Amino acid sequence: MQLISDGAIFATGSDACGGLRLRIHRLWENQNLEDAPSAVLKHLGELKRPYLSKFEEKLLGFLEQEYGIVD
Repeated sequence: MQLISDGAIFATGSDACGGLRLRIHRLWENQNLEDAPSAVLKHLGELKRPYLSKFEEKLLGFLEQEYGIVD
């Protein structure tokens, strides 16, 4: 499960070194990031709950695919 805590993004399990934070950071660095994806990333980083919903996880995955940020 991907966790978010106190406005900073963290991950649990095998991705405990901030996998979600890294995923969002990679997208933020993209020079071609449009306004809508930028707003989505901002929202995901500001969530007050400690996890991403299935939809939010799919949305982040979609953005990674669209911008070629896939491991």
